[in-house]
Amino acid sequence: MPSNPLLFTPLELRSVRLRNRIVISPMCQYSAVDGLANDWHFAHLARFAMGGAGLVFTEAAAVQSDGRITHGDLGIWSDAHAQALERVTAFIKSQGAVPAIQLAHAGRKASMQRPWHGNGPLDASDRARGEHVWAVMAPSAIPMDTGWLVPSAMTLGDIESLKQSFRDGLARSLAVGFEVAEIHGAHGYLLHEFLSPLSNKRSDRYGGDIEGRMRLALEIATDARAAWPQDKPLFFRVSAVDGIEGGLTIDDTIVLARRLEAIGIDVIDCSSGGLMGSATAARVKRFAGFQVPYAAAIRRDADIPTMAVGLITEPQYAEEVLRNGEADLIAIGREALSNPNWALHAEEALGVDNEYASWPVQAGWWLDKRKKAMGK
Repeated sequence: MPSNPLLFTPLELRSVRLRNRIVISPMCQYSAVDGLANDWHFAHLARFAMGGAGLVFTEAAAVQSDGRITHGDLGIWSDAHAQALERVTAFIKSQGAVPAIQLAHAGRKASMQRPWHGNGPLDASDRARGEHVWAVMAPSAIPMDTGWLVPSAMTLGDIESLKQSFRDGLARSLAVGFEVAEIHGAHGYLLHEFLSPLSNKRSDRYGGDIEGRMRLALEIATDARAAWPQDKPLFFRVSAVDGIEGGLTIDDTIVLARRLEAIGIDVIDCSSGGLMGSATAARVKRFAGFQVPYAAAIRRDADIPTMAVGLITEPQYAEEVLRNGEADLIAIGREALSNPNWALHAEEALGVDNEYASWPVQAGWWLDKRKKAMGK
């Protein structure tokens, strides 16, 4: 491995400087109460900043109360929701990391069970816990699958209200200290539902060919770029492919990425699947870096920086992805749940010897003392 690993080379996105290329991917915790962040969210996100990551994302924050996936999802639909996250952003910054928020609407996948309660439609057991069904909406009145809620097809008024909710969510996010925002257009949630020909059967200007199906995502991205400060970056998360016959293809997503780059989106966050079933249910074989080829294709053919995610667990492989020019950022999710200090351990694995200088001083001092005491 090179003595100056790219994984630990700072990256500047507009005026925001990331200390390294390691990103903590949004990971739903299903632990909010009425959409409000609590001590769990603080501890969950704080540990990643302490663990050396460059950019730390919240889980998806719903821009409307009915846009939550479950009753336990975070929200950003009121000032109170934003204020509940303010101490999170402040602490992340105090540790040298950059706080980021993902804004979302779950569409037809809203009003479902928390994963540990079944990850399916809400049922009598959920109602007994006080978690009741709410009405859901989508581009077309097509349920995700048999037995799931049938959404109402969104009216033009619903679409305008949604766009305003994204604008309001961005303003609230900025007010409480977030430096990066991401629009969630993946995993079978509302914007992805508009993008995919399998879930969007509209006959108005928001449906039909790819131009129509992209329209809402592009309008929200345009609004976001106007609302978010020009010196702060915006990300857009895509499911690069549906992995289902007749669904969204990588060629479709490259077209979308080119248009997003022209609007001023800074990074495409490259995931896949999820249109039907769980959030990352792609009909593709999973292996280490199985989504990296999507990040590489979009980076190459749309000429926009990308973030790779998906079973990237080894620092050496993360470095290889960057060295090969396949992505600009590496997102770590479940591996960070197992090891919140993944970034700090990756420094050691890649030969960055700084005598624990990257660790919080409260821990690094002790670890350096132990190392010297052991004659290492």
